[in-house]
Amino acid sequence: MSLPMKILILNQAFYPDVVSTAQHASDLAKALAQAGHEVTVVCSSRGYDDPRVRFPKREIWNGVNIIRIRSTGFGKASKWCRATDFSTFLASCALRLWLLPHFDVVVAMTSPPLISFLSSLAMPSRANNLVFWSMDLNPDEAITAGWLRENSLIARVLSRMLSYSLKRAAVVVVLDRFMKDRIEAKGIASEKIRVVPPWAHDDHVRFDSVGREEFRKLHGLGNKFVVMYSGNHSPCHPLDTLLEAAERLADRDEIAFCFVGGGSEFKKVQARVRDRSLPNVLCLSYQPFEKLSASLSAADLHVVVMGDRYVGIVHPCKIYNVLAVGAPFLYIGPVESHVNDIIRQASSGAYAAVHGDVDTVTANIFRAVRSTADMSPRPSQLSHKFSSDVLIRKLISVIEQAEGGIHADSSLHSERV
Repeated sequence: MSLPMKILILNQAFYPDVVSTAQHASDLAKALAQAGHEVTVVCSSRGYDDPRVRFPKREIWNGVNIIRIRSTGFGKASKWCRATDFSTFLASCALRLWLLPHFDVVVAMTSPPLISFLSSLAMPSRANNLVFWSMDLNPDEAITAGWLRENSLIARVLSRMLSYSLKRAAVVVVLDRFMKDRIEAKGIASEKIRVVPPWAHDDHVRFDSVGREEFRKLHGLGNKFVVMYSGNHSPCHPLDTLLEAAERLADRDEIAFCFVGGGSEFKKVQARVRDRSLPNVLCLSYQPFEKLSASLSAADLHVVVMGDRYVGIVHPCKIYNVLAVGAPFLYIGPVESHVNDIIRQASSGAYAAVHGDVDTVTANIFRAVRSTADMSPRPSQLSHKFSSDVLIRKLISVIEQAEGGIHADSSLHSERV
């Protein structure tokens, strides 16, 4: 076992927030504390999806010292609102970072974008080593989404800040082989990059037959076949093809579509459902974490979506909880992707279509209706590979080695899936 270390985790969202990065950061922090390390987290005092929600400024949770800092709370109404919230959080974070004691390792995530740059500037005066945990790539995402022009001054500056962060990091943790390829293309040596997929929340998420029936009864889903998209609604996960399929099947009373979550595109989905008077579509905000098993178990077919241009920039984290619940899933996205890597290993219950192919999406929904009529949900045979127990231990090993200097270790190098 590694000697106890002082570890700082930086991310905008953390427990008790329910967005994906908050859940994964919380899992890691808790496990590091259980492994004997002294863990401090600096995060926002505001809810990520709803900045009106406020959390205590200081808290000890499962042995983790949580420091929540102030920022503006304009929300996601426009890119300027988001930029202001990000900027004020980073300013508060910079001040707090310089007031904290020295750490052995800083684990910097990617919310807000380029918080890793702030961390890299603190090396080595505030910490010995930086572990860059890349949950997504920015400004690549902003450029791909059209929020920034690729050759604009701010895009070039942000790209250089990302490059500086990657070079200063002792190790870069990425989520799939496609993200690894993109970072290698930025001039980072393969030996410095570790592929550790984000894990399922299988300590809390599993098929819940009682919760399934309660959820379906509460929301009037009865005996319908429920097609569910659960998670972040953003331009990176375009839902047009799925919504068009819902419109096409609006007269099929036995099939219901359920959109659960939040994000910048959630209100657009609600508006489309309202404007087109779709009786077969239900929109619900993020569910409390303790109700996650129930909501996920309520689906007969989950939908995982990846934008064509976002492979290697963002990662479809929702796939792991779907595997843990054991429900069939439909993937809508490009053929070359992490999800299709998983589908190639799945024995059954996985369907795929490309964006714009509504015919195949609806055909796959009918195939799923027929094939799941007599099936009981059960965890996928791949669920153990992406379990929290396996992957958190792998990530902790990477962090512990960062303090001693990363060395060649075949068990931690890139793997296909």
